[in-house]
Order: sequence, then structure tokens, then C-alpha cells
Amino acid sequence: MRFLLNLIWLILAGLWLAIEYVIAAVLLAITVVGLPFAKQALKLAGYALWPFGRTLIPSAARSVSLSVVGNVLWFVLAGWWLALSHLVTGCLLCLTIIGIPLGVADFKMAGAALAPFGKQIVRKKDLVYVPMGTATGTPSA
Repeated sequence: MRFLLNLIWLILAGLWLAIEYVIAAVLLAITVVGLPFAKQALKLAGYALWPFGRTLIPSAARSVSLSVVGNVLWFVLAGWWLALSHLVTGCLLCLTIIGIPLGVADFKMAGAALAPFGKQIVRKKDLVYVPMGTATGTPSA
């Protein structure tokens, strides 16, 4: 089912959104200071091409303060208009019953487009469920 959703997504919205992210990456890479932002744009371009079966999670190696600064600058430079394009395509996809799951995925990606720093894209099947309290060694209630 994921393959079918990804294929429909690729045709209806994914390719166009990925091209938009690549254009943003090229524009952001013009200066050396913009290279980290271009890297984030390329990361999201890959996610925009094939989103079903993958998700964004907080990165284990992130620096929270640097992520906040990066996300604020990202929002000003590229995030707001990329998120706006996700909202527009999400609304258009939700006009049909078949497109509703695609539109919902597009709305989730709008959040990723607003603040990509400090997050990583992982396959859902690679995620491991850890019951509450076992990761920290404290007993769960």
C-alpha cells in the first residue's frame, strides 16, 4: 500500500515539491553560509519524493541551541514559502477522497518545512518501540 501511495504522491505532488526544494537548495548554496541550509533543503527534497513509510524524528546528535538558531534562519530564508506550498498542494489534494491521505501527509510535511534542523528522516520499520520508563532505567507505572 505504501508503494502505491508513494507512486500516486510522486505523480501528483512529490516531483514538483522536490524540484522546489532543489531550487531552494541551489539558491541557498550560493554563499558558504547557506550551505547548511542547502543540505536541509536537499534532505527534505528526498523526503518530498517518497514520504510514505518514512518519518521525521528528533536527531540524537543535535544541539538544541544550534537547531533553534538554524530553524529561525531557515524560516526566514526558505521555510515559510516551502511550508506555504505544502499547504496549498495539501488543500488541492484533499479535494478528492483518494487524495485525502496525500493531503494529510502534505500538511505533516509543512511542519517539517518550517523547522528541519535537529531532525532526521528514518524508515518507520527501523523504529523500535521502547516502553515508558525502560529507556531511563526507571520502573514504569
